[in-house]
Amino acid sequence: MREGITVAGNLIVDITYPIERWPEESELTTITSAPRLSIGGAVGNTISDLARLDPALPLRALGIIGQDGEGLFILDQMKRYPNIDLSGLCTNGRTSFTAVMSDNETKKRTFFQYRGSNADFDESFIDFSSLNSRIFHIGYILLLDALDQEDAEYGTKMARLLHDARESGLKTSIDLVSESGDRYRRLVLPALKYTDYCVINELEAERSTLVPLRDDAGRLLTGNMPKALTAMRDAGVSVWAVIHCPEGSYGMDESGRYVALPSLRLPKGYIKGTVGAGDAFCAGVLLGAHNGYSLEKAMECGVCSAAASLSMPGGSEGVGTLEDVLKLKKRYAVGLSD
Repeated sequence: MREGITVAGNLIVDITYPIERWPEESELTTITSAPRLSIGGAVGNTISDLARLDPALPLRALGIIGQDGEGLFILDQMKRYPNIDLSGLCTNGRTSFTAVMSDNETKKRTFFQYRGSNADFDESFIDFSSLNSRIFHIGYILLLDALDQEDAEYGTKMARLLHDARESGLKTSIDLVSESGDRYRRLVLPALKYTDYCVINELEAERSTLVPLRDDAGRLLTGNMPKALTAMRDAGVSVWAVIHCPEGSYGMDESGRYVALPSLRLPKGYIKGTVGAGDAFCAGVLLGAHNGYSLEKAMECGVCSAAASLSMPGGSEGVGTLEDVLKLKKRYAVGLSD
């Protein structure tokens, strides 16, 4: 019987610089305290969150780290969780890192990414016959250069990989990275054909579906959420399509049922950092999917996991057990079910 979740893809060291404010071009800004190192990426954040949410859940990490101090840092951090199988990690080249500029006032983040060894991660590093997990989650599309390459039959190497994962008996899940540019339709749509769970933010959903989700003033267009989710389902997402953003989360299940949940109303001063909040939301939804929850219940897990993540500067250190994070809805929830 299949059990657990495999998380594959980006393994990154995040170097977070708290800055006074985001400067205009050629202007100076102040770094207000020493930078913080934390593990990041779809593997580093999401699998750490899952390990914290359920310490008994079998987890397996697949990816590449460098033969350097940053790679050792990732290993040391992930070894803290006995339920993560690290045997699928390979070492080669230089570890990927991201310089994260975190604005103290707006809490917005800007990322400067060095691909490193993550650029080489492809299907040759995965043996599906050895995976007994229930769900195979991979990210980030647009940040895994080898898998973002064209494939004559499936559109992209990532799409072929997801097809193969499904053929081996795994449910598939994807995550994207937010970037400017026109690569979304070319790289995301082929992957959606072989995706069971898609959990992405509103920017990524807008650029993938071409459905406007914010107006020119930055206001969320909640009335367009069902249209965007339907477009994701029409593109191939077979079970759950979910969009998250600071204001709330919106999803559509396999029967076409639409779910909308607000974010928690967190008090002033609660948010210590936003790095990894999206991955924490994704981890909560994936755990709900693994446990057989309804979409609404899984999204509640995601909302509360993301809120817990916001309480600490690092990507995962604020997340506790599922029981603990769900307590946040009783303190700060608006409109979440009991």
